[in-house]
Formats: sequence, structure tokens, C-alpha cells
Amino acid sequence: MSQPAFLSSPQPRARWMRLDTAQLLKRFFFCERSLLVSEAAWIPAIASLPIKIGVARFIWQSAETAHALRNRVFELRFPSRLLEEQGADRALIELFGAVKNSPSVPAFLLSIGRVLLPALRDSYRAYLEASDSIADGPTHRFLFLALSEKQEQISAFEPWAQAALSLHPELLETSLAWTQVVAERLSEVGGVGVGPSPSAPAAGPLPGSKPYVIPDQPARDPRFRLCRFYWPDIVDASFPYGEGMQLQLRSAISHLNEVWAIEAGGVMLSAFADVLPWEWIHHAARWTYDESRHCRMGYERLMAWGLDPAEIPLGTYIYESTSGEDPIYRLGMLYFFETKNIKHKPARAQLFHAYGDAVSEHDMDFDWADETMHAGYGKLWLKALLAVRGEDPAAYDHVRERCEKLVRDYVGTATAQEVAEINHLAAALLAQAARKLT
Repeated sequence: MSQPAFLSSPQPRARWMRLDTAQLLKRFFFCERSLLVSEAAWIPAIASLPIKIGVARFIWQSAETAHALRNRVFELRFPSRLLEEQGADRALIELFGAVKNSPSVPAFLLSIGRVLLPALRDSYRAYLEASDSIADGPTHRFLFLALSEKQEQISAFEPWAQAALSLHPELLETSLAWTQVVAERLSEVGGVGVGPSPSAPAAGPLPGSKPYVIPDQPARDPRFRLCRFYWPDIVDASFPYGEGMQLQLRSAISHLNEVWAIEAGGVMLSAFADVLPWEWIHHAARWTYDESRHCRMGYERLMAWGLDPAEIPLGTYIYESTSGEDPIYRLGMLYFFETKNIKHKPARAQLFHAYGDAVSEHDMDFDWADETMHAGYGKLWLKALLAVRGEDPAAYDHVRERCEKLVRDYVGTATAQEVAEINHLAAALLAQAARKLT
């Protein structure tokens, strides 16, 4: 009896079936997740303001890519319980997390820019070339965007690393050695790629690694006037917040000094990445990116007014007020300031409109919308974190109240000399700004 005949038309688009596709996308998800968590932890240790701002933006991009990957894996009916496990890709994912223990800022930037980001870029490109744009069309849409973002990130990390090395040329040799170690380990675990998982065993810490520790003091861009308290009204109750030009200047400097919020966002994202669910990382990445946008708003306004960065104060007091504390107070501090200042934003936007200052009005208006969302994040995740710890979720406001006390106590350490210096600096800035009106 003859065998029945079947139609056959071999086509490359049938290379991966549904679960094969889901397995690869799951691998990409964990790589993006692990990378962004490592990047977030390092934000306080990076001095350059443009690099801090840029890293925060790239963290958000990775979080959006990871979120799309995760959702797509669920769409492919992949078992949800398996999505929470790294499985055969564990050694690879551990490597992406191991850069958190880089020995220095230049080493961190080089290893990501020269090794990990190119590995993801090449894998995304290979996936797009080999997968089916019909059956897997939804993946193609967001992965094309992710590929372009990876190319942008790679082009940014190299000059960042060179800039960091120019400040610390003595770190060149160890940074290059670390980057080579990361590249070799990536090869040993089989790379990212689009092939089957090699099931490589975990190989332990990378040679030359330095266990990451949250910095007590944040690194600061030396172009600015570095200080603890960035405006007189923080330490001098008699100094008015002001109106007119003083309000314009005060608002821009306040926005610039939200650099502390970028750092707090990075620390808290990393600290609770393995405690809270994925949605926490997704929200925290957006929150961190939003704070970097606010910081950049202030910087751009100050530069447009022609002010000298060397005369612009960049403070540390809010970040340092929670140094040495449980990281929950990094989250609590952001929540405290979001809920403390949000009520003032619409009125100030109206004042800027009256002054004809469209840019300050524009920035304050967008800031208000962001902070409304952030206040919701803060309440949601403080309650979730307390619940995970077996504490009363309703006590989230106690965390906020303690943050208020931590700031108040830290402000109380201001010396008479610091008060005099920031008053003098503010007066000089106001005079400099006034001269630009003539």
C-alpha cells in the first residue's frame, strides 16, 4: 500500500516553532533585565551629569524592551511558571549581572559598551533575519526598535568610557583587563545568540571583580559648584523662595538638583529587583528616567540663560540623608518629595506663563504630570515592600514621615559657613542673571 502524499514547500520561516521562539525571547528578556539592574546600581558612582542622565534613559529603554519581550512570551502561551526561571541560560544571565561588580566606572562602561551591548545587538539582528515576520510579526515590531536603541547605546558607551578614563588614566590597564575577562566569560557560556542554550554551569565570580556597595556619597560632575545644600531657603528660613527672576532661577536649579532622584531611583531599583515582581523594575526604570528628564530640563534652562556651570550649585544633602539606611528609605524619600512639592507645580507654571517664560512653564507642566504618576508608584510599592517583609502595608506613610525627619535632621547639620557660602553664591547668581536682562 502506497504512503499518502503530502504537500511540501520547505521555507526558512518555519525554522522556529512557537515554544522555540518563546525560549529565545525569554533569554533576551533575562539579559535585558539583568543588564538594566546592573546599570541602575552604578548611577550614583558616575560623576558626569550627561552620563548619569544617559544611563537612566538607556535603563528605561531596556525596561521597555524587556517588558515587550515578557508580554510576547506570555502571548506565545509559554508556561508562566517557567518565565520566572532562567533555566539553561543561568550562566549567561549571571554574567550580565556580574558587571555590577565591576572594579571601576571605566571598567563598568567599557565592559558594557564593548561586550554586552554588542552581544545583544548582534543577537537581535540575527533573530530578525532568521525569524518569521508573518507568524512573529509582533516581535519584529518592537525588536527592530530595540536593535536601533542598542546601536545608539553602543555609540554612547565608548565615548563615555574614554571620558571616564581621561579623568583616571591609571585605570586603563585594569579596565581593559576586566573587559577582556567579561568577553572571555561570555564566550565560555556560549554567548547570547539565537542557538540552543548551552546549559553552561555557573562559573563563579569574575576575576578582578569588586563587590558592589551603595556609595554613601554620590559622585558629582566637577564642572559645577559642589556643595551639600544647593539653595539658601533649604538652610535659611528667612530666605524667600521668591518670585519673578528669582523663582525662574530657583526652579531651574531645583530641577538640576533632581540628580539625587536619578541616583535614588537607580539604587532602589537595584536593591529590590529580586524582592519585588517585574512590574517594580518596569515602574522604577520609568521613574528613574523621568527624574533624569527633570534634571536635564533644569540644566538646559540654565545653559540657555548663559550661566556658568562653575557658579551653579549641585548639592548632595537629600541623597546623603539616607546613606547607611535601609534602601526602603530611598524609595520613601522619592515618595516624600513627590507628595511634598506636587501641589506647588500648577501655580508656578501659571506664574511662568505670566512672565512669558514658556520653557519654564512647559517643564513645570510636564513635571507635574510625571509626579502625579510617581506618587502612585511610591504608595503602591512601599505598601508592597512592607507586605513582602511581613509588616503592615498601611504603615507606608510612616516611612514617608521618617524620611521627612531624616532630611530635617541632616539639614540641621549645616554649618554657619555653609549657610553663608550658599547665600553668597545665590546672590552672585541672581546678580549674574540680572545683568543678562540689561
